[in-house]
Amino acid sequence: MAKVLLKGNVAIAEAAVRAGMKAYFGYPITPQTELLEYLSQRMPELDRVFLQAESEVAAINMVYGAACTGARVMTSSSSPGISLMQEGLSYIAASELPCVVVDVMRGGPGLGNILPSQADYFQVTRSAGHGDYHSIVLAPASVQEAIDYTTLAFDLADEYRHLVVIAADGLIGQMMEPAELPDFQPLREAAPDWALTGADDRPHRVITSMKLRAEESETFNRKLQTTMQRIREREQRSTERHTDDAEMLVIGYGSAGRIAASAVEMARERGMRVGLFRPQTLWPFPETRLSELTDQIDSCLVVEMNAGQMLEDVRLSVGGQIPVQFFGRMGGVIPMPDEILKVIEDQYRRMSAMA
Repeated sequence: MAKVLLKGNVAIAEAAVRAGMKAYFGYPITPQTELLEYLSQRMPELDRVFLQAESEVAAINMVYGAACTGARVMTSSSSPGISLMQEGLSYIAASELPCVVVDVMRGGPGLGNILPSQADYFQVTRSAGHGDYHSIVLAPASVQEAIDYTTLAFDLADEYRHLVVIAADGLIGQMMEPAELPDFQPLREAAPDWALTGADDRPHRVITSMKLRAEESETFNRKLQTTMQRIREREQRSTERHTDDAEMLVIGYGSAGRIAASAVEMARERGMRVGLFRPQTLWPFPETRLSELTDQIDSCLVVEMNAGQMLEDVRLSVGGQIPVQFFGRMGGVIPMPDEILKVIEDQYRRMSAMA
């Protein structure tokens, strides 16, 4: 299929439609409102379910109910809206239901502003709700990746019966780029064998997040930990550039990683042996590959659009073997390549002096 010019929010929405999404529930909040607006027309055209809920709390609970039927379902929001969904997200995780949540991050904390940020990293990776679990978190750095990861999100959700979050920032949601959309997948005809479809001619089923007895709750939690361990072993994803000869590694995800890639190219032109490592899954964090790279590099620089959140996962992955520096912009300010280049040059100079 030929590439078409698409805004990130619209691209995610259409990709979800083509991935076989049967129902969408949401509430408008910038900078993701175009996603909901697009689906308000697109879903009825295809005789599928679109419902603008009265709040984010209502939307996530509608997702919870629809997911119980085995349908592919999705919601989307932005930072404070995701905060309101936390209880429902935990119920979904505890019920082992596949669903997709899109977070187009905005400046914060508080109501903040509609400008791009990555300050939801802790919110989406440290559980996205109370209890002992993590969501799978995908972090696109382009409109094309936003499309690809939307399809992947539904597939991963189904494979593991688990919650998947697409963590984009306002820049990804609002930018327009040429991208290629996937072919249509048909709507699922038969419900999974765990779904609630009415108990005619079969034993009844129960989907619930409530486990009143401590032993029962612990048994379920151990099962959930086993699922997450499988995900951790199989789904760590990342991309890298110029790592074969790198002495220093620049690490960033999403828009920050994309901008950092330009700074890395500028540094290479100046003779610095610098590489780029861009996590594509924020959970599971690609710790295995980053740990391998740590054996060949002398230092790394983490670049984020926040005060330093992924920074903690990088430090855990490198295990104190090399120095880890940080450069971040906050509140919706986008780091520029020349700013990152200056930090690279300063760090590279210090690293060379110590060699």
